[in-house]
Amino acid sequence: MMIRPGVSAIILTGEGLLLQRRSDNGLWGLPGGAVEPGESVSEALVREVKEETGLDVTPLRLIGVYSAPANGQVVTYPDGNVIHYVSSSFECRVVAGALVCSHESLELGWFDPERLPADLVPMHRVRIADALARRAEAFVR
Repeated sequence: MMIRPGVSAIILTGEGLLLQRRSDNGLWGLPGGAVEPGESVSEALVREVKEETGLDVTPLRLIGVYSAPANGQVVTYPDGNVIHYVSSSFECRVVAGALVCSHESLELGWFDPERLPADLVPMHRVRIADALARRAEAFVR
């Protein structure tokens, strides 16, 4: 098992919450991914969102830090790799760009936060609910 730092973006506009249908598992989820060696969490967040959606974002606030195995933070991949993700989720503002799918995104869409798709990455439901709670302090789960 490997431990891997990760990031995810909550991008909520008048159009709704931005989700991507991921190419690795076919599920809808928040844009984001792994922090690469030598990269800060905020650099990883901006890079991952750009790669997956075509949008340039700036982080506004930390929603939470997620590491609990009970919340799906340990993932076993089809190739047998087991990764324990320690993920930071941030509310972000779009500053430039246009929506464009990459090889990591099968589809992009804006969703009403009250009507999320049934086939959403389970751990992302917690992060979205935490973001919508608008709590001043970050969640640690």
